[in-house]
Amino acid sequence: MTLTPRLSLLLTLPPLLWAGNAVVGRVVRHDIPPLTLNALRWGMAFVLLAPLAHRLLRNPREALSRWRGLAGLGFLGMGCYNALQYLALHTSSPLNVTLITASMPVWMLGVGAVFYGVKATRRQLAGAVLSLAGVALVIARGDPAALLAVHFVPGDLLMLVAIFTWAIYSWMLARPAPGMRPGEKPDWNWAEALMAQLIFGVVFSSVSAGMEQVVAPAAIHWSPALVAALVYVAVGPSLIAYRCWGLGVAEAGPALAGFFVNLTPVFAAIISAALLGQMPAWYHGAAFALIAAGIWVSSRG
Repeated sequence: MTLTPRLSLLLTLPPLLWAGNAVVGRVVRHDIPPLTLNALRWGMAFVLLAPLAHRLLRNPREALSRWRGLAGLGFLGMGCYNALQYLALHTSSPLNVTLITASMPVWMLGVGAVFYGVKATRRQLAGAVLSLAGVALVIARGDPAALLAVHFVPGDLLMLVAIFTWAIYSWMLARPAPGMRPGEKPDWNWAEALMAQLIFGVVFSSVSAGMEQVVAPAAIHWSPALVAALVYVAVGPSLIAYRCWGLGVAEAGPALAGFFVNLTPVFAAIISAALLGQMPAWYHGAAFALIAAGIWVSSRG
């Protein structure tokens, strides 16, 4: 697989938007419950996408007849991953969450080997080592001894579960279920294909938000900042990122795409620093170089 500028952009934009999602999720954690945030995010995305997916909405039987594969995508990619991430951000920092996400290449390679019989190549393993070295550099803030002082919290465990669900979701995109394979699925445009997943994602996220309000009821503290945050997570990390990720995974495959997720903690560190008025440190650039090298090495095989 040769990395073209177009493919690189498709796979780089989602980590950038998801890094912003982690920072925003942490900022608004006291204003809105996490599962409610996830439900409102996908509800708004549904409304925004509806005009572009009107053909599917007028004939929903095409999606409902393929409910097994689409329900799995909606449950894992929208109902599970994002909800678990917002839950994790209540006890973990954006940087910790995105750093744990950076183990994605390992999960992608593992899921591919165990469930799809796709064995990792030496180049992919070497790329994983380089990318994880870049992540470790950010964790240590340029000081290797600082790795011994890193502490993990319950949110970190939730994030591990979240990235496992995302790895399966990505492989399901690359290896579609019957009825969703080329030549078998309807002639949906990108908006309709995403809406087909979103129909089920909204159901799962709404049910989980309802259970949250029953088990641990909490009020929403509305403000202009919260509305702006909801608009961002509904448009950027949802519609734009999922569209780019779907195209990138289809073209590059889940294994290579997983390496780009390692850019998320670098972007998260830069965004967090920018919000605090601080300039990125040298190790952010060095980490970016290591992760980019890992992507390049893995893409050569």
